[in-house]
Amino acid sequence: MNIKNEQLVELLEEAGAVPEADLRASLEEAAEKNIPLGTILLEKKLISETELQKSFAYILGIPFVDLSKESIPTDILHIVPEPIAKKSSVVSFEKTGTNLKVAMLNPEDLQTIDFIKKKTGLTIVPCLTTKESIAEALRQYEKSLKAEFGDILNIHEDAEGIEGYVSEPDPEQSMEKIAEGIPVIRVVDTLIKHAILQSASDIHIEPEEKEVHVRYRIDGILHEAMTLPHDIASGIVARIKVLSNLKLDEHRLPQDGRFKIENDEHRISFRVSILPVFDGEKIVMRLLDESSKGLTLEKMGFAGLPLEIVHREIKKPNGMVLVTGPTGSGKTTTLYTVMDILNTPEVNVSTVEDPVEYRMPRVNQTQVNSKIGMTFASALRALLRQDPDIIMVGEIRDEETLEIALHAAMTGHLVLSTLHTNSAAAAIPRMIDMGAEPFLIASTTNVIIAQRLVRRLCGECREEYHLEKTEIATLKKTFDLSSILDAIKKHSSVADKLSSVSDWEAVPLFRAKGCDRCSGEGYRGRVGIYEVFEMTTEIRKLIMESATSEMLEKEAKSAGMTTMVEDGFLKVIEGMTSIEEVLRVTKE
Repeated sequence: MNIKNEQLVELLEEAGAVPEADLRASLEEAAEKNIPLGTILLEKKLISETELQKSFAYILGIPFVDLSKESIPTDILHIVPEPIAKKSSVVSFEKTGTNLKVAMLNPEDLQTIDFIKKKTGLTIVPCLTTKESIAEALRQYEKSLKAEFGDILNIHEDAEGIEGYVSEPDPEQSMEKIAEGIPVIRVVDTLIKHAILQSASDIHIEPEEKEVHVRYRIDGILHEAMTLPHDIASGIVARIKVLSNLKLDEHRLPQDGRFKIENDEHRISFRVSILPVFDGEKIVMRLLDESSKGLTLEKMGFAGLPLEIVHREIKKPNGMVLVTGPTGSGKTTTLYTVMDILNTPEVNVSTVEDPVEYRMPRVNQTQVNSKIGMTFASALRALLRQDPDIIMVGEIRDEETLEIALHAAMTGHLVLSTLHTNSAAAAIPRMIDMGAEPFLIASTTNVIIAQRLVRRLCGECREEYHLEKTEIATLKKTFDLSSILDAIKKHSSVADKLSSVSDWEAVPLFRAKGCDRCSGEGYRGRVGIYEVFEMTTEIRKLIMESATSEMLEKEAKSAGMTTMVEDGFLKVIEGMTSIEEVLRVTKE
């Protein structure tokens, strides 16, 4: 857009939107680098994209619009065809008489405006918007999954006779031909597209006697997505085997594979597992978004003292950092985030994983393969001869791997790994049960993090409420609410809100409600709840005396450790999640 830096400076100074010193320094930098001032302000996070675009709209004398929370009528939306909308970042959102309002990132794109005017015969009123607003509006072009399958299969009637559609699998017809049939390709592509649109982490394709069920795991919960006729099951399996480079004629043994989808919008890797079941072959595909921006510990839900402890302990040159929790609790994501923080050109980072989930630049990632004897232990032993500084072991499963990892931590390496235990303190007796010497655990372990993932409340529709006496009585049967409230009051984020509160009836909480933005679920995304178990001198002494996990946890709490349940209730008060979610993931 043709906006001079001086015009923007004058407006921002008048509005007081950016401190004058920062504004002047940014103006000099923009002149030096010969780039727009707005770009510098966004890079330095001195202004949000919304505020910047509003400023541009004011200077240009055109309206600003935010479509991120708007539902556009289908007939208005489709006035501008989807390919044009995506290519030119332009969306029609309101029609009054012969006037059509369109949201654009560049309202000076006269060629696009003229094209839409000629195509529609309407007077175009351009409005400025943000990238996020355009992205949300473009998603509204997508049909619902059922509507799209109605088009593809035409409810199982018109598809018969089309090449590649199989009403009754013909033994004479090759699996390759079935896999390459047009309806089958479109079915699989559509299933994948909608899984990506809904931010699913897994796709389950489950055959039964008369139908095939498709389910998506979204924010840790499985949702029924589609039911398909059983006739097309063999074609779907064949297509996914072709994509994953698996054996088409193998139907009796499990198979594992991978494939990747890359385009302008995303780069997603699919980890495929195929398992023979009674009615065919069940497929589970794990979606790994390689284009997602790097996570930080703060974004994952770490805050306050636990965040300080983790940052301090991972910066030590040697020792062991353990993350514990059940399958699907985000342990590997936490380790990858820690590696991302530590991954600098000055250190050699190496991993042993089963499987390698995300590719990381400058990290040497080794895949376990037990069929050829490449176990965690053998790979870790070889890794120690590769001059590593930081070692990540995907999971400590056996005595041999644990012993090597502990010795590596003792001999000058920082070792990151995971264990399957319910709490942080329970990791100590678990390692002793696996044959580790208590003195070795006490001297090498830096910190143990226990975690769970809870669904994050939708920020648009969450509602505040207070617990009733009956609800408090029910919760008291499971939790020591008095000690939880006392522990939460010490946290600076809610100290002011709870300073005069003496019982749970007066504590303001948040719960799910449901709106269009969160598809009526009341939740969008996930956040972690944690307990960070730091190795103090007293805890090391207790380990040497073979103390129980209860004794260790009691000592850690007296030293200031926030338990997972306390962290969960804290996040409920902060409006991040709900009590129902905390109960769901912490109950044993």
